[in-house]
Amino acid sequence: MTTFWNERDFEVFETPGLEERMAALIERVRPKFEELGKEYSSFFSGKTGDEFFPHVAKHLRRKVNPPNDSWVAFAPYKRGYKAVPHFQIGLWESHVFIILAVIYEAPGKSTMAERLLKTEIISSLPDDFVITGDHMKPEAASLAELSQEEIKKLVIRLRDVKKGEFVIGRHLPREQAISMPEEEFEKLVDQTFEELLPLYTILKQK
Repeated sequence: MTTFWNERDFEVFETPGLEERMAALIERVRPKFEELGKEYSSFFSGKTGDEFFPHVAKHLRRKVNPPNDSWVAFAPYKRGYKAVPHFQIGLWESHVFIILAVIYEAPGKSTMAERLLKTEIISSLPDDFVITGDHMKPEAASLAELSQEEIKKLVIRLRDVKKGEFVIGRHLPREQAISMPEEEFEKLVDQTFEELLPLYTILKQK
């Protein structure tokens, strides 16, 4: 059985030191992000009608502390993705994440939040989806364990607080990721992004 992820991919984040961790990340994980980048740029271009581009994290701003996570992001802009709603596949030491995100750099996030408050779309998503208001932390709560009121508060924070963010999708625990056949992983990513596309459409409206 071939798996897409293995134990060594996650062990990258146990490597001490910035240079050493970056070397391990570049050698073991980045080729996988580049592969996913090609595949899912085409996927999103076909699904949305906009040309999507992959953005593999380079962590260039880091001068001392090694990164605790890494990712490939997808957006319909060649120069960057942080200012717009975007999709990501990435790793923390504990899990793989497959998400849609609006982060604090997005200038239109208040308007996006207003649109979210007028729709029931979040409550129609699968219960195993997780949601968080901070992309810098690995923790997230599942939709099944949050009340409608708690979800609403998160969206209001996206609208009203400068650092407010909105991140939603699936987490795949490390143990599950390293034992999941490659085909199954691909199926899970496809399914997750398909389920997130209607939400993306609402977020990106002009």
